[in-house]
Amino acid sequence: MAGKKSVFVCGECGYEASKWMGKCPECNSWNSFAEEVKVKASSAPKKVSGQLHYEKAKPLRLSDIKSEVEERMATGIQELDRVLGGGIVQGSLILVGGDPGIGKSTMMLQICQTLSRLSKKVLYVSGEESLHQIKMRAKRLSVANEDLLLYAQTNMNIIESVIMKEKPDVLMIDSIQTMYNEEIGSVPGSVSQVREVTAHLMRLAKQMNIATFIVGHVTKDGAIAGPRVLEHMVDTVLYFEGDKNASYRVLRGVKNRFGSTNELGIFEMRNEGLVEVLNPSEYMLSGRPINEPGSLVVCAMEGSRPLFVEVQALVAYTTFNMPRRTVNGADYNRIMMLLAVIEKKYGLSLADNDCFVNIAGGLKMNEPSLDLGIIAAVISSIKNQAVDPQTVLMGEVGLTGEVRGITFSESRVKEAIKLGFKTIVLPQNNAKSIKAHSGINIIGIKHINDLKQNIF
Repeated sequence: MAGKKSVFVCGECGYEASKWMGKCPECNSWNSFAEEVKVKASSAPKKVSGQLHYEKAKPLRLSDIKSEVEERMATGIQELDRVLGGGIVQGSLILVGGDPGIGKSTMMLQICQTLSRLSKKVLYVSGEESLHQIKMRAKRLSVANEDLLLYAQTNMNIIESVIMKEKPDVLMIDSIQTMYNEEIGSVPGSVSQVREVTAHLMRLAKQMNIATFIVGHVTKDGAIAGPRVLEHMVDTVLYFEGDKNASYRVLRGVKNRFGSTNELGIFEMRNEGLVEVLNPSEYMLSGRPINEPGSLVVCAMEGSRPLFVEVQALVAYTTFNMPRRTVNGADYNRIMMLLAVIEKKYGLSLADNDCFVNIAGGLKMNEPSLDLGIIAAVISSIKNQAVDPQTVLMGEVGLTGEVRGITFSESRVKEAIKLGFKTIVLPQNNAKSIKAHSGINIIGIKHINDLKQNIF
């Protein structure tokens, strides 16, 4: 008979220990250990000789391996195809994470609809909703494809039998934390269950060449719940971000074995579901104030896409001994560094002023090329002097006030011209390599003090 052994597993990293510990020695998380029952087989597996293994699969030279172009499946949703690198790769395992209520299930159902219209057999397995609830949401989203297969089940063994019988082209699992393998003696959502069910789905995806989407919950820190090995097992990791009280949604690729990472897709949540935003820069800049001090446009690179957003700064006098510093959408510590550079190298005192910095639209950006625009926005606010609305700034700023070069400067400039900007301020090193364009004023600067004669 199989023996049972009780172990304690860290819910953050999957570290196993024989007794409960308050702090995980692997990831330093507190109170993350949970007791699980580990089943141990009574009989050892049969040994297979190394020679037999070698004969079945011996090493090959790189030159002997035939290169094959992966077969991709276009979803019909351009923003999703961009993030995936051109479409869904057959046999790939895709993990989609996001906060509760952000729209993960809505996006999965809309993907099912577009793929079904392309004559793809899709099986949607839900462990959180009944078939009646899914039908209600499908009606609201105008999903009425008769070929879409829906199945409500959490037992992985039963789900496998359905997959073997139906042989779908695409499989949706919503969500991985609700699925369980009855051979594992722990509750659904535990570290052991999530790891084993994901490994089970990975084997099915590779053996049957099924493109599989897995929906995953996230922790309070924004990471996908379950062991960290979960993200290493899958082929692609997508994060669905945004404020659920706002209309925008951001689909970000953080891992992709079949394409580039850090690609970005923008969606808008409406009553009829998620609608892709094909020109996110124009969308983000819509409604921005004109000729208003403290407001200007900067350019960030999200993957291969230049994204133009509005930076807002408000500097106001305060009577309190400790002035406030509030940052929304950018790295707080980096903004504090830029404020110190303004005081030391530009000569403006901020000691008796509250400073508020905001990236309009709710996006979170940490790219260093935003530094110059943030500094210019703060200076604009404290001087109460507006910047020309047809001006865009980009550049990294160091501790001595120098403006350092940025990547993809040619792509940024081309996109800025396409959007109608007339003045482009960027590092001098990048300005030297930019081709001249008629009607466009390209200004290269070395130091933030150069803003005095060029902008202010």
